[in-house]
Amino acid sequence: MTSSQAAPAAVKILIAGGFGVGKTTMVGAVSEVTPLSTEEYLTQASVGVDDLAGVDQKDTTTVALDFGRITVSDELVVYLFGTPGQERFWFMWNDLVNGALGGVVIADTRRLDTSFASIDFYESRNIPFVVAINCFHGHNTRTPDEIRAALDLDPQVPLMIGDVRERPFSRDVLLALVDHLMGLPAAVG
Repeated sequence: MTSSQAAPAAVKILIAGGFGVGKTTMVGAVSEVTPLSTEEYLTQASVGVDDLAGVDQKDTTTVALDFGRITVSDELVVYLFGTPGQERFWFMWNDLVNGALGGVVIADTRRLDTSFASIDFYESRNIPFVVAINCFHGHNTRTPDEIRAALDLDPQVPLMIGDVRERPFSRDVLLALVDHLMGLPAAVG
């Protein structure tokens, strides 16, 4: 970039969800750069603190954030920030959301209750979001309508079902967020 060229516009998207739902995996699936990850091994200190029900094989966890980047064009770059999932790290979400255009909630149908805090977080801050149901190894026993009802989602919130390990699905989730954002009424200010 020369001094006469303008820097690309930056768009920030926050990816939230409960512990072990696939936030780090989604950032890694779509980022064009090696993602910044703050994964650490679970230790005895997390026993009785982190709920491993349904993710008992998990041995690492995000302790700060995940970061990835997607260059859409010379004029536009998307920055992805993944939140830590454990409740003791939720205080960081307030800083991570600053400047975010929109968000993604990743949910696991085996543990939908771990998604409520993320949905409440976005709703309380009027941050538009989409929900991505991450089907671990194709596991999903609920219909989209059942999931939408269980999460008490507003009808206009997009809900997608797939595997965030697959780049096309994660890309489509982000595109659904962009479509959702473009369909919202313009802010008056």
